[in-house]
Amino acid sequence: MNSQPDTRNKYFNLYKENIGKILPDSSPFINSFREPAIEKFLELGIPTRKHEAYRYTELNTFFSLDFKNYFIPGEKDFIKAEEFRCDVADLDTHGLVLLNGFYPTISDKLRRLPGGIWIGSLNEAAKEFPDKIKDHYNRYTNGNNDGLVHLNTALASDGVFMYVPGGVVLSKPVQVVNLVEADSDIFNQHRNLIIAEDNTDTTLIICDHTLSPHNFLTNAVTEIYVGENARFDIIRVQNEHNNAAKITHTFIHQGKNSRTSSNNITLHGGLVRNNTYHFLEGEGSECNSYGLYLTDKFQHVDNYVSVNHMAPNCSSNQLFKGVLDDVATGAFNGRIYVNKDAQGTSAYQKNNSILLSDDAKMDTKPQLEIYADDVKCSHGATVGQLNDDALFYMQSRGINKREARLMLMFGFAHEVIQNIKVEALRDRMDNLVMQRLRGELSRCASCMVKCG
Repeated sequence: MNSQPDTRNKYFNLYKENIGKILPDSSPFINSFREPAIEKFLELGIPTRKHEAYRYTELNTFFSLDFKNYFIPGEKDFIKAEEFRCDVADLDTHGLVLLNGFYPTISDKLRRLPGGIWIGSLNEAAKEFPDKIKDHYNRYTNGNNDGLVHLNTALASDGVFMYVPGGVVLSKPVQVVNLVEADSDIFNQHRNLIIAEDNTDTTLIICDHTLSPHNFLTNAVTEIYVGENARFDIIRVQNEHNNAAKITHTFIHQGKNSRTSSNNITLHGGLVRNNTYHFLEGEGSECNSYGLYLTDKFQHVDNYVSVNHMAPNCSSNQLFKGVLDDVATGAFNGRIYVNKDAQGTSAYQKNNSILLSDDAKMDTKPQLEIYADDVKCSHGATVGQLNDDALFYMQSRGINKREARLMLMFGFAHEVIQNIKVEALRDRMDNLVMQRLRGELSRCASCMVKCG
């Protein structure tokens, strides 16, 4: 079920034309994976609707565009990046700003934070921490049959490295702002590696924005290792224009008695596909996977979640909610896999969507694959409209219909937002969600591009 040969060859040619620019700045170890990865990509190709995991999402609209080469920013471009202010700025965080995957200044490439935590360029980290890179890089994507993961391994030029030594509790979150800006259509590849060792506590916020009106395609891979008794939260806020496509692949591997959560909040974007893989490999581990998507016009958001229970006495929870208007479309594909040795598993999955128009469409597909006997697993999914009785009740109390609709939608969405542990970010997201529902966030904030 491969994509058309010409599409595979097109991206193979992109690889051949640009690999010479990528290799010199990357470590020999990371480079060693590139050739096998491009060969695997040629075997698998770009996923199509014939692939079960992508049956509700058409990628060809963006992958058929003609991306000539990688865009490498110059000094003037970085001035724009430094002037940018993120929608969720003004938080007390350790911050990084990347433009098309590149770092504005040398000093930003690798920084030491309190407690011996390191954040910065993956390429620089490969020089400073070669053993950590060898222990973890490309380890958690092995066996994945998505051709886009292998294309990223072949082409990624840099990304974010974060290392949290054992026993360290990060007092404030790390915030990474990904900006995309160029004078032509570009294809970005980010590769991130996060290592949170035993007994650590860390929060990572990733904000995605676009700054110019061209067609942008981003294919990002993030590998996360969470050690024993560690806590790790990752929150991704996506606010890009309608000409942008964002595809993310997040792999989270957990040790014994660890606790993790991932939260994908999609405020705006032409095409968004979030792939999240949780691997509960240590006994007593727990994961929570959340998502909120607010779409209108011709936008499409697809969340794919796979939770693999590999050890006994683990628990997982999935909660994804969305509001779709106009002719927007959405998809949710949630999978729970319980290994035969994963006795004592508790897993729950919930997906609820509200359609505000007759033309909006949502596809939802829950999956359970259970090979153990002692388990508690359940799932539920609903697709419908706002509750007429609740609307009538609120109007009877003097609330006009528009405000009543907004209040119901906000309450619906807040069930996801309330799971953000960072209070300042939680409050800011409540505000942004209300702006989006009111139609006031129809473009990326701080951007001069007014998208239709």
